[in-house]
Amino acid sequence: MFNCGRVGILILGLAVTLGLGACSATAPNDVVSHGNITAKLTDLDPQPVTSDPHPTLPVTVRSFDGTDVTVSDAGRIIAVDRFGTLAQTVYALGLGSHLIGRSTSAKLPAIIDRPDVTPSGESMSIEAVLALRPTVLLTDTTTGTPAQFEQLRAAGVPIVFFDPTRTLNSTGPQIQAIADALGIHDQGVALAQRTTSEIAAATAAVPTANPKVRIAFVYLRGTALTMLAGPGSGADALITGLGGEDAGTAAGLTEPFVTITSEALIAARPDILLVMTDGLASIGGTDGLLRLPGIAQTPAGRTGRIIDMSDSVLLGFGPNTGRVLAALRAVVYR
Repeated sequence: MFNCGRVGILILGLAVTLGLGACSATAPNDVVSHGNITAKLTDLDPQPVTSDPHPTLPVTVRSFDGTDVTVSDAGRIIAVDRFGTLAQTVYALGLGSHLIGRSTSAKLPAIIDRPDVTPSGESMSIEAVLALRPTVLLTDTTTGTPAQFEQLRAAGVPIVFFDPTRTLNSTGPQIQAIADALGIHDQGVALAQRTTSEIAAATAAVPTANPKVRIAFVYLRGTALTMLAGPGSGADALITGLGGEDAGTAAGLTEPFVTITSEALIAARPDILLVMTDGLASIGGTDGLLRLPGIAQTPAGRTGRIIDMSDSVLLGFGPNTGRVLAALRAVVYR
């Protein structure tokens, strides 16, 4: 249960409220709980820019791995990446009905019934992918080995890779690249413009703080896997967009994610801890987090400033990003 004496800020199950009608923007109801005040965002699904567009195919695009890939059919799409960004974008482009497979991280309510082809939570199952008979696979280099991708190519599956790096500035271009690979350029323009405008509005509204609030993103999957984010993790870009200072980067980390030691965490001196909702649940909630070595000795641990956000949107850097920033801003600077 919520303990306002120990936890100053908590976002539980953050989602983004968007209507599902074509092209009509709706304002989200920020879901935040601060002390014992709770509000809820009820819909994680991004709003499609249109309904069931008609791809102009075939198209040949340059994949992130440097190869030219021809896509002739977008009727059966599998979208797999670490944070569910690709599946989220396919849905927001209006091709949700064409999406036949997803990664574990793609937990949007509108597509949760699609088969999960990453049963381990990270790497693809080649058998699961082939069983779905995809006409195109959208992915990045984090979801499988070169041998697995070669096996899929040998089976005739067109594979388009996208940049796994997550930044605010790359969100619009990646949306456009996904749309172009599926033969729906105009829908990509519309969605990229909408998303970029929402990100700009959210960051413009961030208040100036001196000193900047220091935020640490902690990746949790049970007590056996606890990692601190650093440069290139995506969390650093999100924190910078919030006008904050990434604690991992400030502490001298050189890798996107590093296994936490209590000494490193204490040295990072975060004012706020940012975590994913499912990850927080996996260690027994806020009380479990505060029992991890070093957490209670940080400024965030001492004041109980902990923010958690739904796994499916926090580091997605897709169509929901502007609303994610707006909701986080509301809590960080409340």
